[in-house]
Amino acid sequence: MHIEISISHQTLTLFDNFGSVKAQYSISTAANGIGCEKNSGCTPLGEHIIRAKIGANTPVNAVFVGRRATGEICTPALMAEFPNRDWILTRILWLSGTEVGKNRLGNVDTMQRYIYIHGTPDDVALGQAASHGCIRMRNADVMALFDLVDVGTPVVIVE
Repeated sequence: MHIEISISHQTLTLFDNFGSVKAQYSISTAANGIGCEKNSGCTPLGEHIIRAKIGANTPVNAVFVGRRATGEICTPALMAEFPNRDWILTRILWLSGTEVGKNRLGNVDTMQRYIYIHGTPDDVALGQAASHGCIRMRNADVMALFDLVDVGTPVVIVE
C-alpha cells in the first residue's frame, strides 16, 4: 500500500499493493502553501513514510497536544474556550521525509517539523488549503485510514 497526497486537488488517496484506489479522502493542507523549510507553516513535498501511529485507543475527537492525548474531547464549548488552538484530533500519522536535503535532515526535516496526517473538527472546511502545515482529515476518515496503514507505509506529497 501507499498514499498519495495531492496539494492541487486537496485529496489523499490510498492505493493497494496492485496500484488500485482503495480509498480517497478530502483533506486540507497548509494555508501557507508548499515548502519544506522549518517554521514555514507550509506542507512539504516529496517522498515520506509513516514514522509513527499515535492514538489507536483514543475516542473520536480526542484532543492531542505535543502528540499526547490531553484527556479532553473537542466540543463547540472547548473550541470557544480556546479559539486559537490548532486542533489535532482523534488520530495522528506522523510523517518522516526520506529525501535527504529535500524533506529529511537539516533545515527541511519533515519529522522534526511535526508534520502529521490528523483529524480536525468536523465543522472545519476541507478541500481547501487552511492548515498550519499538516494534512487535516475528517475524524471518521482518519480513523479508517489509521486502521488500513502500517508504520513504514510510503506517502508521497505532490503538487
